[in-house]
Amino acid sequence: MSLEFLWYIPNQAQPGHRGDDVVEGHNSLATLVRHAKALEEHGWGGALIGTGWGRPDTFTVAAALAAQTTTFQPLIAARPGYWRPANFASAAATLDHLTGGRVLVNIVSGRDNLAAYDDSEGDQAHRYARTREFMQIVRRLWTEENVTYHGEHFSVTDATVAPRTVVRGERRHPRLYFGGASAAAEKVAATEADVQLFWGEPLDGVAQRIERLRRLGETLGREHAPLEFGLRVTTLVRDTTEQAWADAEAKVAQLAEAKGTLARDLNWQAAVGQQRLLDLAARGDVLDDNLYTAPGRFGGGGAGTTWLVGSAADVARSLRRYQALGVTHFVLSDTPYLPEIKRQGEQLLPLLREEALVV
Repeated sequence: MSLEFLWYIPNQAQPGHRGDDVVEGHNSLATLVRHAKALEEHGWGGALIGTGWGRPDTFTVAAALAAQTTTFQPLIAARPGYWRPANFASAAATLDHLTGGRVLVNIVSGRDNLAAYDDSEGDQAHRYARTREFMQIVRRLWTEENVTYHGEHFSVTDATVAPRTVVRGERRHPRLYFGGASAAAEKVAATEADVQLFWGEPLDGVAQRIERLRRLGETLGREHAPLEFGLRVTTLVRDTTEQAWADAEAKVAQLAEAKGTLARDLNWQAAVGQQRLLDLAARGDVLDDNLYTAPGRFGGGGAGTTWLVGSAADVARSLRRYQALGVTHFVLSDTPYLPEIKRQGEQLLPLLREEALVV
């Protein structure tokens, strides 16, 4: 199975995301295009573009960057409720058609400022039941004509999407990536997702989750191709192991100093997967040789909660261990984002691709 190496583009209204450089026009089209083109030039397959109320619209950013590039694959984060399934299926199919099949999709079900766009919160079971219907409808609209589906949350009647998504080899439509660590989320992943994304957990935790998801798929009667797995993690790479750890500790010291002024996002703090990451600190500051848990104690969230730290060889060795468990999709990043696209593209990716040839 081929490996996918993606980055992260921080479409943020405010500059300085996770220690990124604070520059004028940090979110201008010119700046974001520089990121996307640097990804193409340095061997990356594309980038995750996050979503959430109070950020630039993810789909608009993805379309703009796709129009300025030739191989860049936008991994477009989309929320059921912000989008209705037929609207999203049509928009994504159109962009996929225009780009020759470069669209990837990340379905997000976590909490958000839902009232801002006339959505209802609902409990966890409600959110994931709705997500299941969203994914089912979108997949059918991408692969079938005259679709009729009447669910508890969404309905379509005699719906056909045009133009269609690009069909190429085994690819029938854009891959559906999905995250979530709760029991409700894992049932959706096991039956409806193409790729389950994990945060930067230790190897034993990822191994347990892969085994559990595979069993769930069998138990619940998964009807699609086998579920694939991905890792979304911060990778702090330097020329030497010693320099990497010195810089990592300095960054954490800055986080600790700023902790009192950091805004705490109660939405991500409430997520099961996020809490799993925060709980790792109780097992130690460093797990699995170089998985650094200290950032989570001082404000790091999501992919910024744990970091893989070291030389390119150190980090490549760690990522290969995840690959040995069955992880084939890697969404990496570090700040400042643009220089790190180049550094890790030149130092880390060649090691990972060289190993992929051997495997």
